[in-house]
Amino acid sequence: MNEILNAFVDTYAQFFNWQMWGEVLTSPTSWGLILTLVILEGLLSADNALVLAVMVRPLPEEQRKKALFYGLIGAYIFRFIAIGVGVFLIQITWVKLLGAAYLAWLAIKYFIDKRNGSEGDDAEDAAKLTKGSIFTRLFGQFWGTVAAVELMDIAFSVDSVLAAFGVSDQVWVLLLGGMLGVLMMRGIAGVFVKLIERIPELETTAYVLILLIAVKMAISEAGVHMPHWVFFVLIIVMFIGTFIIHKLKHNRQEKTN
Repeated sequence: MNEILNAFVDTYAQFFNWQMWGEVLTSPTSWGLILTLVILEGLLSADNALVLAVMVRPLPEEQRKKALFYGLIGAYIFRFIAIGVGVFLIQITWVKLLGAAYLAWLAIKYFIDKRNGSEGDDAEDAAKLTKGSIFTRLFGQFWGTVAAVELMDIAFSVDSVLAAFGVSDQVWVLLLGGMLGVLMMRGIAGVFVKLIERIPELETTAYVLILLIAVKMAISEAGVHMPHWVFFVLIIVMFIGTFIIHKLKHNRQEKTN
């Protein structure tokens, strides 16, 4: 327990290590990792933001922002704890492999749902969490919705924190990833929602990226470390491929019309 507590304290002490941040902000590799986190968190947050919007919909309009704000506080607290403890736990082989397996399962589940035509289930499940749920029966409509939003935020946080661990095990990446994830979900997720509406294939790309991160995390335990430049090249190729596929589909639709 003392080891976990010390790791927790050491992790957040580095948040105020200005020398580390100076090295980070002057390194091209670091900016590549930051950009990867922004893209990943943005694409994931777009989907998550839609789910949260469905969850607060039964509330009066003036209460919706309050419910999301309270959920925001809970999300920050959870990520604060998860990153601090995770820095210690992720050094344990079976924990890292379990995390990689979970990320792989998320991606595989997405493709299975997509094939079965059940992509909208998350939003439906979210609506069930707030409408006539045990939360609303115990705490009333408003606080029951807040509790459900908190629970969903925690679920989203697990995905994002694990993905950040897969991108890099450097403390600053985990800290920045944790903060970016919550800000993306509440701040500029709308931009990514519109982007996905225009280019739906980007959602699939996000889950391919999660699968790539899962593989990267798993093979590192076998002593095979993917160089950053290889990781970045694969990401660039994935996104170029996404835009090409979208363009081809768009041209095909125009011809059929």
